Amino acid sequence: MVNRILRLPEVKARTGMSRSTIYLRIADRLFSRPISLGPRMVGWIESEVDALIAARIRGASDDELRAVVVKLEAARKNAA
Repeated sequence: MVNRILRLPEVKARTGMSRSTIYLRIADRLFSRPISLGPRMVGWIESEVDALIAARIRGASDDELRAVVVKLEAARKNAA
C-alpha cells in the first residue's frame, strides 16, 4: 500500500480543524502524532488521518478514538 505524507495545511483542510485544535487533540491522544521529516518539518500519514476521520464520522467516543490512535501508532512502529 502506498502511503502519502500530508503536511499541516492538507491535514487542516481534510479535517476542518485549526492548527491549535490538531495539536490539542494530539496532546489529548485523540489524534495521531506527526512523523519527523527533518529538523523543523513534520507530516502525518494519510491513512492514519483517514482512519481518524472515518472514526469521527461513525460517531466514535473520545475513548474509542484514543484506542484507534494507540492502534495506529503501534502499527506504525511494527511496520518499521
